[in-house]
Amino acid sequence: MKILITGCAGFIGFNLAKALLEKNNFVLGIDNYDNYYSIKLKKKRVSALKKFKNFKFLKIDITNELLLKKSLAKKKIDIIFHFAAQAGVRYSLINPQKYIKSNLIGFCNLVESIKNIKLKKFIYASSSSVYGESRKFPLSENQLIKPKNIYGITKKFNEELAENYSNLYNINMIGLRFFTIFGEWGRPDMFVTKFLTSSFKKKPFYLNNRGNHVRDFTYIKDLIQILLKLQKVNLRKKHEILNVCSGKPINITRTIKHYSKKIYKPKIIMRSLQKADIIKTHGNNSKLKKSVGNFSFTKFEIALDNTLTWYKKNKIEKIV
Repeated sequence: MKILITGCAGFIGFNLAKALLEKNNFVLGIDNYDNYYSIKLKKKRVSALKKFKNFKFLKIDITNELLLKKSLAKKKIDIIFHFAAQAGVRYSLINPQKYIKSNLIGFCNLVESIKNIKLKKFIYASSSSVYGESRKFPLSENQLIKPKNIYGITKKFNEELAENYSNLYNINMIGLRFFTIFGEWGRPDMFVTKFLTSSFKKKPFYLNNRGNHVRDFTYIKDLIQILLKLQKVNLRKKHEILNVCSGKPINITRTIKHYSKKIYKPKIIMRSLQKADIIKTHGNNSKLKKSVGNFSFTKFEIALDNTLTWYKKNKIEKIV
């Protein structure tokens, strides 16, 4: 199987690429080493992938339409996993143009580049952010979506564009609404990794909304197993949208309480609710389970411990 992964230096792209390579798939990974967070961490991920003979890396920015089309023109690809995008909700208030460029123009460039390739499947990252501040829980794929921030708006657009291209060019597409993915090799700007970094660097940790956030945490290793299953299943529609979540919302302070028993507890500085933040996420994963088969999610505390072990082993505080 020949698989293209965009954003292979990123959190999800790297973990999936590694899992696919271990199963002897050929993986073509592309990334632009964007400086939104530690390039050193991204290069460390790619270095780990380059140890596999069946991995090829291309430094490409998906906003460069000509280079993207030229690079993919003669490639025989079976499946595409598209994760390259500008992430982060709060940063969208600072640099909205970057989200428009990467998440909208970049996405459009990619689907234009592959519309005439005979793909088995195109799987792309959407986000729970498309639901906005909905109070109807658990959040289901068929309910009205109303994004609260620019990041969510760009993901909503991706879903609509995918629907259009799927119909026009007969492409099997799956959009995945990710809910707070965390775990090994996680992004430094996300809650769990940020807390660990504050602990190991002995720096204050800023707790937004005084800790009154609830998240449907989804462990990266669970996500990877789901992605591996999705590449093999045939869904009923040409374009499907699936929530990817554990379905078990957890107050974020549970993370602090768990880690405080094991590592140094940094000084907690309480802050008010930040603009663009969503207070609660809680997804319905019944459609996902019907698609991939009944699935057991890792216990939250076990996932936290695995993440801590990885963080210590790789001395991540020195990289981020």
